[in-house]
Amino acid sequence: MASNTKERFYSLDVFRGMTVALMILVNNPGTWDAIYTPLEHAKWNGCTAADLVFPFFLFAVGNAMAFVIPAMEKAGTAFFLRKILKRFCIIFLIGLTLNWLPFFKWEDDHLIFMKWENVRIMGVLQRIAIANLFAALLIYFLKIRWAAIISVLILIIYSGITIYFHAHIPENRFGAAVDAAILGESHMYKGLGYAFDPEGLVTGITPIVQIVFGYVAGWYIRKMGKNMRMISGLWIAGIAAMVLGYAWNLFSPMSKNIWSSSYVVFTTGFAMVIIGLLVYLIEILGIKGFLAKFFDTFGKNPLFIFVLSGFLPRVLRLFRIEGGIEDGKMKYYTPFEALYHHFIQPLFVDERNASLLYAVLFILFMWAIAWWMDKKKIYVKV
Repeated sequence: MASNTKERFYSLDVFRGMTVALMILVNNPGTWDAIYTPLEHAKWNGCTAADLVFPFFLFAVGNAMAFVIPAMEKAGTAFFLRKILKRFCIIFLIGLTLNWLPFFKWEDDHLIFMKWENVRIMGVLQRIAIANLFAALLIYFLKIRWAAIISVLILIIYSGITIYFHAHIPENRFGAAVDAAILGESHMYKGLGYAFDPEGLVTGITPIVQIVFGYVAGWYIRKMGKNMRMISGLWIAGIAAMVLGYAWNLFSPMSKNIWSSSYVVFTTGFAMVIIGLLVYLIEILGIKGFLAKFFDTFGKNPLFIFVLSGFLPRVLRLFRIEGGIEDGKMKYYTPFEALYHHFIQPLFVDERNASLLYAVLFILFMWAIAWWMDKKKIYVKV
């Protein structure tokens, strides 16, 4: 039986907040040199717990879209286009600005301006902006059936291309040549030791599918309502997608770096299972304990809190605290780094525990800001 289309699903808010909190956890360890394996991204192929977070967030974006596009359809095409183009521009520009922040950097004892020539263009927010734009266009103009069919075709074709070009081999740097031609090599990520952007343009095709699948799941949840039949359907589809994704992985490895088709299918299935569990616990059993409220607080201002978690560490690079002499030179820390090295790291023999504690404390700090904003009814929407 179909539900009231305006029925609210608190569990989806919790899921969205959970993904934001986990993204902050993964992105803000005390040190990148000491991280527990599940919180590290796979080097190239594979799927760790950290590799689940970003696709979960895109899936949550699709869920939310299932509740807002019907209203946009009533408002008309002109309103829809203005809304999604504005959202695309704002999110993309915020991501680009974060990459450039704090605009200056220390060189010896002098602050110098960070030239545009060395600024990375792509990033997490930019990928969200692009995927959201094209997924919304697909869904709005082609409707759910054709959007889903085209998404499946994209996965099949993309998988064939990645297999043909042996994209599972890191040295082949799948898509890097195209990204370099369009973006410029100096504007690409070089954290792997060479110019390859894991949020590049070529590998940004399948994240669109992740949002479309999130929309399909959200449409199904909205249509079926809060009942065990809907939850069972989510679980069956989710487990089937995980099995398919794992089987696909045998000849086209899961890889966040190239956002492989097997990775999309597996993580989509995993997200459906988790959402089904949350709906069961929260909507059916009525369990709304501390953890649900904790994550829901993040879900009230997800984009703002995620941006703030990246903004603060970057801006604080302008402030230096002496950390003692190392190799004959004065070593400097940012305020957050000083907190970690002087107060948290000495507490543990295993530095991975110190690094994790710092990340947890940083999440709590971000949560306190989100909680204050919620109490003041301050909600930043794009």
